[in-house]
Amino acid sequence: MAETKFTFTEKKDTRSGFGDGLLEAGRNNEQVVGLCADLIGSLKMGAFQKEFPDRFFQTGIAEANMMGLAAGMTIGGKIPFTGTFANFSTGRVYDQIRQSIAYSEKNVKICASHAGVTLGEDGATHQILEDIGMMRMLPNMTVINPCDYNQTKAATLAIADYQGPVYLRFGRPKVPIFTPDNQKFEIGKAINMIEGSDVTIFATGHLVWEAIEAEAILREKGISVELINIHTIKPIDEAAILKSISKTRCVVTAEEHQRNGGLGDAVAQVLAQHNPTPQEYVAVDDQFGESGKPEQLMKKYGLDAEHIVAAVEKVIKRK
Repeated sequence: MAETKFTFTEKKDTRSGFGDGLLEAGRNNEQVVGLCADLIGSLKMGAFQKEFPDRFFQTGIAEANMMGLAAGMTIGGKIPFTGTFANFSTGRVYDQIRQSIAYSEKNVKICASHAGVTLGEDGATHQILEDIGMMRMLPNMTVINPCDYNQTKAATLAIADYQGPVYLRFGRPKVPIFTPDNQKFEIGKAINMIEGSDVTIFATGHLVWEAIEAEAILREKGISVELINIHTIKPIDEAAILKSISKTRCVVTAEEHQRNGGLGDAVAQVLAQHNPTPQEYVAVDDQFGESGKPEQLMKKYGLDAEHIVAAVEKVIKRK
């Protein structure tokens, strides 16, 4: 079996990828504007605000108003990027997103940081684990969950050129940078990161690196893993999913999200419709988060490489 292709020399938070991507997008297109709900530092939007003060709007802690403002700006041709925590980008403002943005296909980019349990010590009230499910259920909404700094920056640039509402999800902790610098990000196109023949792991966000580490462990056990990075959960790359499972005939999905409504369910829908296949989920099992260190929470809620390995060994027995 081939050696794992991915190593890293640096860790960086994905929210910084968003901040740097937004600044570059602003330089590329004067229609790009930024809105933030009193979290400029946390969302890494300070550089954009400094360089383009006339194109930046601090709405204060008024997220619903921010979404309405963003929707209105699109009518004049602006490309608004809203910024706040994932919990406040979805749960707090779902009505405004549904009515003012998704329904009328407004060109708003809803950019959400601090998603999942890796938010850490802020605890359950801030650690939203339902957001992917909420957003992928909305007609017209594109849902993207990149895996590292480089991919988040590339995704931010790509959605600036994309016409239509987008939910872009990223995180707080520093994580390995293992995807290429200056990569081309293709919305809706999965990335085959490791080729294998015994099992397919479909991973998204922070769980992609955990899956890479799991693949190394499984390779030592003689299990050949195909690892696919599903950065776009809606529209999902059905062709990539079906091509892979036609070879491996069993699946593990891995995500920092509730098991209900996220990547796992999106993949399961494809399998049920086209090629029913044994599947195991690595996800939070119908629980709220809690306060703690990100790495401790990932382990407690079963979101690390060890749990991916266990899920692979279980699903292979179900072939």
